[in-house]
Amino acid sequence: MAGTAPWAGSPFKPDQPHTSHSPFAELDRQAWARLADTIEQPLNQDDVDRLRGIGEHLSLNEVEQIYLPLSRLLSIYVESAAQLRSAANEFLGEQTLRTPFVIGVAGSVAVGKSTTARVLQEMLRRWPSTPRVELVTTDGFLYPNAELQRRGLMDRKGFPEAYDRRALLRMVSEVKSGKPEVRAPWYSHLVYDIVPDREVVIRQPDVLIVEGLNVLQPARVREDGTTGLALSDFFDFSIYVDAKPKHIEQWYVDRFMRWRDGAFADPQSYFHQYSFLDDDQAQARATDIWNRINGPNLRANIAPTRSRARLVMAKGEDHSVSRVLLRKV
Repeated sequence: MAGTAPWAGSPFKPDQPHTSHSPFAELDRQAWARLADTIEQPLNQDDVDRLRGIGEHLSLNEVEQIYLPLSRLLSIYVESAAQLRSAANEFLGEQTLRTPFVIGVAGSVAVGKSTTARVLQEMLRRWPSTPRVELVTTDGFLYPNAELQRRGLMDRKGFPEAYDRRALLRMVSEVKSGKPEVRAPWYSHLVYDIVPDREVVIRQPDVLIVEGLNVLQPARVREDGTTGLALSDFFDFSIYVDAKPKHIEQWYVDRFMRWRDGAFADPQSYFHQYSFLDDDQAQARATDIWNRINGPNLRANIAPTRSRARLVMAKGEDHSVSRVLLRKV
C-alpha cells in the first residue's frame, strides 16, 4: 500500500532494518498469490458464502490468492512432519501411531481469525494427506459465567486469566498424543456461556486447528521460578491474523451493529437488551466495550504474541490480506 512503511502492522519494529537477514520472509499479495498459479481451486462461491463470518469480506478471489497457497504450504509441512516421524521411528526401531498435525490460529476479536480457521479447515480437507481436519476454539475453555462472576472476571472475558488453561493444555496434549477420543466443552455465543450438556468430540484427526485470542501466549513462570508448558509447545505451525488496531476497532463496531439487528434480536441472546438500542447508542456501547475490554486485551496480551507465530497474515482496511510474513528460522 502506497505510503505505508513495510514494517507497519508486522512483527518488525521501526528501528529494525528490513533486510534479507530478517527471520521473516515477507511477500506482498501479488507475490504470494503467484504461488497458487498451478494449484486447482477446490472451493466454489457457495462454499465461500457458507464459511464467511459476520462482517467479513471473504471472496472467492481472496480464497484463491491467499488461502490456496497457504493450504498448499501447510500440506507441505504436514507431509514433511510425517516423513520426519517415519525416519525417527526407523532410527529408533519403534512403531508409533501417526499423531495429528496441530495448527494454532491467533489474533484479536473481530480480526477474522475464526473465518481463517474455517477456510483452512475446509481447504485442508481437500488435500489427500489430510482428509480429517478438526477445529476447536478456545472459547470452550473459558470458565463458565458463574465461575467468572465468582472470581470477578466477567469484564475480563477473553483475557488469559478467564480461561481454564490446564483443561485446554490437557485437551491438546491428549489429541497430540493420539488418544482415540477427546472431549472438549461447547461454548454458545448466543447465550455467551458454556453449554453443560453439549461437547465437542475429537477422534484422531489428521490435523487439529486450535483457534483463539491467546493461543500463542508464552508459558507461565511458576512461583518457584520454573516454567510450565505453553499451548504453543504442541503446535506444529502457527498463524497470527494481523491488522492495524484502528481497523480492528472499526470492524468490531460494524459487527456489533450487525449483531444488534441479527443475533441480538433473539430473545435467548445474552445481549438481547442491545437489540433495542438506536444507532448512536449501539455505536457508543460497542466503542465502550472495545475501549474497556477488547482494545486493552489486544495491546497487553494478544499483539505481543504476534512475533511468536510461524506465519503472519497482515490485513488491510478492507479485510483483505495485503501481506504475508513467513518465519524462516
